Amino acid sequence: MQQNTIIVVAGGAPPRRAASRHATAIAADESTTVIAADGGVDRALALGLHVDLAVGDFDSITHDGLAAAEAAGARIERHPAAKDATDLELALDAALALSPNRVLVVGSPDGRLDHLLASLLLLGSERFAGLELDALLGSTRVHVIRGSRMLSGAVGELVSLLPLHGPAEGITTAGLAYPLAGETLDAGSSRGVSNVFADETARIDVERGVLLAIRPGEAS
Repeated sequence: MQQNTIIVVAGGAPPRRAASRHATAIAADESTTVIAADGGVDRALALGLHVDLAVGDFDSITHDGLAAAEAAGARIERHPAAKDATDLELALDAALALSPNRVLVVGSPDGRLDHLLASLLLLGSERFAGLELDALLGSTRVHVIRGSRMLSGAVGELVSLLPLHGPAEGITTAGLAYPLAGETLDAGSSRGVSNVFADETARIDVERGVLLAIRPGEAS
């Protein structure tokens, strides 16, 4: 049976208030599956989420966190420390196997820069093209855009459009202060940085390629 939304919780610093509000609101439906990547188990428990599956080599999880997840019935999927994918990638693959419509990654913008960059690039992987994929990294929201998406926001809110894995072509926007009309954003260009919501909804269409819409939010 196809699931609507799966939450994938990554490890890192303790969750911020914005993550707590948003993730727990989505998980209010008890049927929502929660997959935690290694130390993401501790983050999930701090958010009050029930972990259904814990994935990783478990080098960053606390002993108490793992014990609590196991006691609550979480399935544990162990991987060797010497592996070819991050714990987050393994967790996303586990989510993909459940055929959801949407995946929300809850994580942190802090920690190692290489991990953060790898995670953002991972979100744009072609194998996740069939999902509506979003991430909540502290107060920052990230949306993967292929084809067309509608985003809700506050007038004046910042949003940056960054191409992944090559140019994003045929970009047309509505509801943003600096519109694009069938244009191309090249990978490595900063042209899409710091656009602004002009309305409470914005539409972004992409004919070819993939964009990340990054909304920095407020410090919390």
